[in-house]
Amino acid sequence: MGIIIDTSIWVDVERGNLAPSEIADITKDEPVYVTPPVIAELEYGIYRAKTEAQKNKRLSAVNKIKRKPCLIIDRETGDIFGKIASDLDNSGKSSSYMVQDVWIAALAIQHNFKILTHNLKDFEGIPGLEILSIRKTGK
Repeated sequence: MGIIIDTSIWVDVERGNLAPSEIADITKDEPVYVTPPVIAELEYGIYRAKTEAQKNKRLSAVNKIKRKPCLIIDRETGDIFGKIASDLDNSGKSSSYMVQDVWIAALAIQHNFKILTHNLKDFEGIPGLEILSIRKTGK
């Protein structure tokens, strides 16, 4: 088993709204993974930073996150992605606005991993996912 940590969690850690120990309380001894879509979203945040200080803080956080093992998107992931996206579209929930989340879900299903996120709604309606959530403590 393993746990994929969604972008929303990493952003809250970087902002100081969530302590790494809070994540560890949930993940326990299970291995933690990142995915290419999560890395892409975090990299996007670096380049969208409004100040050099903010950019450097985000870059430092992302460099730490990149030490985690990263899952690979392959042919099987693509097959699973296509099924999830079509099922969502057929159910009336458009997959086009949530492409990154569908890739993350496809990787989780492929590897039988859980997803830890604040954004439960982003993964609703995707069968076969085990979703974990953590309450934001905020400042």
